[in-house]
Amino acid sequence: MLPISVFIIAKNEADRIAQVINAAKKIADEILVIDSGSGDETCKIAAGAGAKVFFNQWQGYGQQKIFGENQCRNKWILNIDADEEISSELSEEIKEIFSRKIAKDVAGFRIKIVNKFRFETCPNKWAYYYNQLRLYNKDLAGFKNSSVHDSVEVRNAKHEILQLKNIIFHQSFRSYSHWIEKLNSYSQMQAQDAFAKGKNPSLLKIFFTPFFTFLKAYFMRRYFIYGFNGLIYSSLFAFSRFAKAIKTRELFQDKKC
Repeated sequence: MLPISVFIIAKNEADRIAQVINAAKKIADEILVIDSGSGDETCKIAAGAGAKVFFNQWQGYGQQKIFGENQCRNKWILNIDADEEISSELSEEIKEIFSRKIAKDVAGFRIKIVNKFRFETCPNKWAYYYNQLRLYNKDLAGFKNSSVHDSVEVRNAKHEILQLKNIIFHQSFRSYSHWIEKLNSYSQMQAQDAFAKGKNPSLLKIFFTPFFTFLKAYFMRRYFIYGFNGLIYSSLFAFSRFAKAIKTRELFQDKKC
């Protein structure tokens, strides 16, 4: 095992936390699960799979991940979510990198997080992905303190970020019901964040948001490759942005009352 700490934030992930941990065990000598109050057997299953389990009251994505990285004993950290699985190819690539000496000015490595939708055993070769700094030296980088936008920032611009070739699988929803629950919860947090920053959406923006967001999902995120399901995915993606906009407007209207 490598001197890497993997930490995972989780809540009610009993059905998939073991698979995520087992994939991480191929490379990491320490795995942590940061639970925010699961009502199922997430903690028991995670501990049984070999992870250290911590409880931390939910305050936001960034805050939860800062807590997680502070519990890690290793300098090098790999952060994944409970709906993400490290591919075997990525494990081998990371092993190869750590078999050599990593330059002191390297703060971390970006990894492609690739969508894997329900009923897929592996992602479509044309699947949309986002590229994030996930494997990093905590002396040189760390999560920013944001309740909504959980991203790693390098503390000094002179430090280098390299790119890994292989991927993490991301299956963000178990069912459409689960996706809609997440949509409702996350759009509420986004609305509160926008309200705190004074970003009141115009009526024009609210009107056009669903249309342009649907096109963005269908074409730029390449959801068209999934056929009819792609229309559903794009519609839900568009509705999530619409929900954020109307919830933000509602908060500003409540303020006037």
